[in-house]
Amino acid sequence: MTEIEDHGDPCHELLLRLAGRLPDRQLWRLRDWLAGGALDALARALPLTLLRERVAITARESLLLNAALLDAGADAGRLHAVPWVDQIDEVDYTFTSESPERVNAGDSEAVVLGAVLHGRPEMVDVRGSWRRHRSGLGQATRIVLVTASAGCARLTGELQRVLRALGTHEPGVEVMPEGIDLPPYHKAALAASEPLLPGLVGARG
Repeated sequence: MTEIEDHGDPCHELLLRLAGRLPDRQLWRLRDWLAGGALDALARALPLTLLRERVAITARESLLLNAALLDAGADAGRLHAVPWVDQIDEVDYTFTSESPERVNAGDSEAVVLGAVLHGRPEMVDVRGSWRRHRSGLGQATRIVLVTASAGCARLTGELQRVLRALGTHEPGVEVMPEGIDLPPYHKAALAASEPLLPGLVGARG
């Protein structure tokens, strides 16, 4: 078996690895389609999106792309046209655990997320970080970092819908399978994070 099967859904892992490289407005929608089972729509849209946004992928990501989408109806020519890079080292964002002064709704988000996630056996950890582009342009974005043992794609879609209902137009939700080799984006976000829901997780029996 190849490494791409180690953590379940190759499409979820691929979308996880594209965080910070695809625009948020597109990434959350692709993840929502995956959570809703619309793999055929994702198979048509993702290769075109990668080509249009000029996003290069690694060899591992190419394996994930083909494993996830080829049998779902993706155009093989478009899949093979997506450019490659040796590895992804640079992250276009900086992260901090401190909430920007302009944000005053963070606690209400945490309360709702706590109610949604309470008692779920698949939960391992829930942390929060604030992301800002290195250029200094744009507002800071809250990133919810969840580690889970199962159901990562479904959970991503659910949490995105919760945050959108609370007024976050382009929710930053990263649900990471337990034990995955994390991309640089997620390592940087976790390094500058703090527990979002203290006491909620970490006591699995």
